[in-house]
Amino acid sequence: MTNISPLNFVHKMGKFGDHDNKNESDLIKISEVSKLLIFQIAKYKNSDLNLSKISVDGLNLPSSLKSSSNSNTRILWLGPDNWLVFSSKIDLIGKVKNSVQDTDFAITNISHSRTIIELEGNLINEVLKKGCPLDINSFKEGECANSIFNGVNITIDFISDNPKKVRVSGLRSFGESLHHSITDACLEFGYKSI
Repeated sequence: MTNISPLNFVHKMGKFGDHDNKNESDLIKISEVSKLLIFQIAKYKNSDLNLSKISVDGLNLPSSLKSSSNSNTRILWLGPDNWLVFSSKIDLIGKVKNSVQDTDFAITNISHSRTIIELEGNLINEVLKKGCPLDINSFKEGECANSIFNGVNITIDFISDNPKKVRVSGLRSFGESLHHSITDACLEFGYKSI
């Protein structure tokens, strides 16, 4: 079966919006992140397992509104006893399932159900403020949050403060709407789609 990225037919390369006479480094960069393993880990309410003993690709499960990462894997806190894992290690889900008891956790592969859009640039907070009710300026590197962007449910992962980089993920079925909303919000500042 062929893996077609969620934005295959809508994400076009090039410069758009108010990009004339601007330095390349001043443009917002937008890209689709694909070919990642994405799975959700949910701890059962009746489990009394100590979470400090759980490790995913050498990372601990983060606490409230935080993420943890290494060069291959990012783990985002989604809610109490609930995490979202993004990894370039396609076999990671099998390793995690083998290392925990199925009476303690539900582990669900959701790789094909998500759209991930990465934004980079100094003005991405201004872009996010156009459609998201969160106090975007208060978030820093290593933090994450669930919210909406123009009516689409999203998870925001603040990857880096310098350069400013954020990943916005949402359901694949709303991927095109999310992409159009984000690129529309970028037009005022000019953006480069890569």
